[in-house]
Amino acid sequence: MWSTGCQDCYREEGTAGGRSWRRADTYGQVVLVVDVDPFVIHVQVVAIFKVVHGRSLVCVRECCSIDGQAMQAMQAMQAMQMQAESRRSGPCAQTKHGEIGGARVVELSGGTLEASRATASCLQDPSIGHGTSHLQPALAPGGSVPSTTLPQQVRRWQSTSTEAPEPLKSILIANRGEIALRVGRTAAKYGIRTTTLYTDPDRHSQHALSSPFAINLGSTDQYLNGTRIIEVAKENGCQAIHPGYGFLSENADFAKACTDAGIKFIGPPHKAIEAMGDKSRSKEIMTEAGVPCIPGYHGSNQDPKFLEAEADKMGYPVLIKAVKGGGGKGMRIVMEQAEFQQQLDSAKSEARSSFGDDVMLVEKYITTPRHIEVQVFADRHGNCVALGERDCSIQRRHQKILEESPAPNLAEDIRQDLWEKARQAALAVGYEGAGTVEFIFDNDSGEFFFMEMNTRLQVEHPVSEMVSGQDLVRWQILVAEGGKLPLTQEEVHERIKAGGHAIEARIYAEDPSMNFIPSTGRLLHLRTPPITESVRIDAGFVEGDEVSSHYDPMISKLIVHGPDRKAALQKMVAALEEYEVAGPITNIDFVKKCCQSADFIAGEVETGYIPKHADELFAKRQIPHEVYAQAAIGLYEAEQAHRATPTAPVQPLQRIGFGFAPQPREFKLVETSSDPQVNNEAVAVQVLKTSPETYNVTVNNTSYTTTSRYTPASATGGSLSSFYPHTRLLTTIIRDPETNQLTLFQQGSQYRLHLAIPAFLQAALGMKSTENSVLAPMPCKVLRVEVSEGQEVKKNQALVVIESMKMETVIRSPQDGKVSKVVHKAGDMCKAGTALVEFEGAEQ
Repeated sequence: MWSTGCQDCYREEGTAGGRSWRRADTYGQVVLVVDVDPFVIHVQVVAIFKVVHGRSLVCVRECCSIDGQAMQAMQAMQAMQMQAESRRSGPCAQTKHGEIGGARVVELSGGTLEASRATASCLQDPSIGHGTSHLQPALAPGGSVPSTTLPQQVRRWQSTSTEAPEPLKSILIANRGEIALRVGRTAAKYGIRTTTLYTDPDRHSQHALSSPFAINLGSTDQYLNGTRIIEVAKENGCQAIHPGYGFLSENADFAKACTDAGIKFIGPPHKAIEAMGDKSRSKEIMTEAGVPCIPGYHGSNQDPKFLEAEADKMGYPVLIKAVKGGGGKGMRIVMEQAEFQQQLDSAKSEARSSFGDDVMLVEKYITTPRHIEVQVFADRHGNCVALGERDCSIQRRHQKILEESPAPNLAEDIRQDLWEKARQAALAVGYEGAGTVEFIFDNDSGEFFFMEMNTRLQVEHPVSEMVSGQDLVRWQILVAEGGKLPLTQEEVHERIKAGGHAIEARIYAEDPSMNFIPSTGRLLHLRTPPITESVRIDAGFVEGDEVSSHYDPMISKLIVHGPDRKAALQKMVAALEEYEVAGPITNIDFVKKCCQSADFIAGEVETGYIPKHADELFAKRQIPHEVYAQAAIGLYEAEQAHRATPTAPVQPLQRIGFGFAPQPREFKLVETSSDPQVNNEAVAVQVLKTSPETYNVTVNNTSYTTTSRYTPASATGGSLSSFYPHTRLLTTIIRDPETNQLTLFQQGSQYRLHLAIPAFLQAALGMKSTENSVLAPMPCKVLRVEVSEGQEVKKNQALVVIESMKMETVIRSPQDGKVSKVVHKAGDMCKAGTALVEFEGAEQ
């Protein structure tokens, strides 16, 4: 029997030492090589080689990634050969290392090497002794390997585990909102009992009401209390925990604690989460696995001056990013050296608040990037598939608002390469379950680079479900039970090829005109587009619910599907025009503008799309006179309904001739701005009702006659159908009784107005002028005060840093001036409209 040590390097055409070299198996760019004696049942591993540049075999001993451990693999496989020799007259069934047909495990470089099914079948099949080999084809001339793009480092070989799946009967959902409801729907469909969790602010939430088994965890932060959550799961007889996304979904310690407690974690192994959760370590693993990464510093030296020096070497712009970050938090783009330290401090602070860790990496920032990610799924049997890619380039504050699949304007060879690299990434860490490998695609060069892997189900997973026709939560449960993936990669490819196009819009309670700051309040009115086979809504709120400042402000996800991208976009715009939300400010109109933008329609997208198209997307619109007229008629009718009550005051009348006639009613309406520094001009509107359904309306001295019918729908609003000389309008009018805020929905657009308060009444109510004050734009916590009393400041200089919904916002000076008073200090909690900083000249 011929063998060799690991010191040699072979580049021959499939022969060495006079023997034929054949691949017993390959996984990645690593080749397991055996020597086959055609006269006996005799297979011996003689070396493990690594493919270099896709063509030459180099002994792995020379490769530092598995240095010093090749002999360990050889010895383990030799034990199999020795057992085979002892049974030359028949197939080899077992070795002292376990079932050959099952999983053979040898540790390599912190990963796992498992004997493949191909090797086991060679040892077990007596036909080998009769001149027929079940091994892979011999190496091609020149030592090249048959064509497949393969990763550079073995982390896991195909497992042939025969462990029977264990059906789950009860799951605890360790999350809130729409994802808790989403997981619950699939569980209910397959007869799995669910237990849900809620905190004090969520006591009336939909997910708390969705299950008869709902447990109150207590205070706001208890969704992060892994110990208590595991206790609840055990107390309620739950076999598994589904973490959803966010919170503990990517917490390796929590995943391990679940396993240690005998509870299945519906997600990847904790070691995979740990490896991919550390941005620096994950990039090292990806580099070894042949997945391209962005140049940058990912080391442990966190000295601010050192990091700045590294950024200087790369050249600006650079990206500062929390090593354990995600969701756009703890991330800052630095355009020039002068702002590096300030942006580093801000990113560190946000990272500590969100993840409890402020270690940063610094990378070269690609100026025209697209965010393209690949949905992957793997099981414990060694199967791994890519379920297509998603383009998530339309973002604000580094967080996505529009996602679609397939990615537009992407060459097919690049698409397939992305899929393959994503699979390599998953296999490199022994992945199981749902994961998303995120790439930065350089629009200028056509190159793509690994960014990070999210070791959980993504918010945007529905677009992948729509184009593949699969329920990914069901897949997660199947994998957690120990089952195999329902589809092969080839089957997935065919389904996605015929799957059309899907787009998702995230409906947020936020104000795009104020840098997308979160908005809070009760949902006074909520009307959604009809749900069909091609229009889906994943929501966590219903009308009457409260959007609080404690958690993420996403109200719902709107997902549409069409046979192609053009059809899907048309459905999205139509659905957005039917979506009505009154109470908190939303991004619905803004998302609609994005979908109607010419470059977006053409698929010319990048992560800087919003700032690049700011003039178009944030253009101030002129409110038509008809909107003011409809608002005034609605207010007039609401007043008349109130006056009809027994306790209402008598309506004033005006004498005309021998009788009396109603006086015209005047309303002063102002377009609402979230910016306390903006004072929009009031528009005077007079309404005179001349018959039961006829009105004379004057808007800023321009008169209209309309036939209108108002239909009350609730205590806060109703619908108004009006005929003007050239058009018919149907308007929904909602009035907030606490603030006199009016929200109008008309012809697919939303308008926000309020009644102007006379100056004398403002003074009587103690409403202070804000001309020389900077106010809090939302309920918030003051994190840092950047100025001091008596300090001279310039326009746009940072004054205060606030936090709401775990997002930091820098409040900047609206003017040059001198600070006369800093009203709040770090740690203070402030209501919306509270003065933060006052300038000289402010009224005291």
